[in-house]
Amino acid sequence: MTTIYLIRHAEPDFSVHNDMERPLNDRGRESCKQVTKYLQDKGINNVFSSPYLRAYDTIKDFAQANALPVEKIFDFRERAVDAEWIEDFWGFVEKQWQDFDYKLSGGESLREVQNRTIAALQSLVSEFKDQNIVIASHGTAISTILNYYDKEFNFEQFKRIVNVMPFAVAMIYEGLEFKAFEVLNILGPAVEKIYTSR
Repeated sequence: MTTIYLIRHAEPDFSVHNDMERPLNDRGRESCKQVTKYLQDKGINNVFSSPYLRAYDTIKDFAQANALPVEKIFDFRERAVDAEWIEDFWGFVEKQWQDFDYKLSGGESLREVQNRTIAALQSLVSEFKDQNIVIASHGTAISTILNYYDKEFNFEQFKRIVNVMPFAVAMIYEGLEFKAFEVLNILGPAVEKIYTSR
């Protein structure tokens, strides 16, 4: 059995508009300790991350505490929105969930994001069979993975997790065959299930 732990980054500093270099804010840096605590007993063998700073910094504390290197994989980055900052961001997001091929001129569609994240994920499942793996990524990127395996994970489900930072997704595979996932809020006094695949 292979277990993949997808970790959404902790809360970033939204005043920084550069997507790749946006850091965590003070609360985000503090909540990284909860990520480390959640993963500590999971027998993690390998750690991967989006190259974006907020994702890497979310998993860095755990990796350093366990003397594990972090390999950055570009395909786990957040989706590109556009070359310019968007004021009506929620209107844009809803359009993308209604039409997986919708995108702005300088951005990606959700289908494009899903294609690259699934390809990268399945490559790791194949390469690291029967291991426990952590991947630090982003809310939309992770959501396209969840939608790939469970079409009931849609815009309404996405809205439930959009303000949860960080969260964890535990994904189970037997060989190359996907079995199930659970979305977990790891910030409370106990781990709370947010969504479970059907």
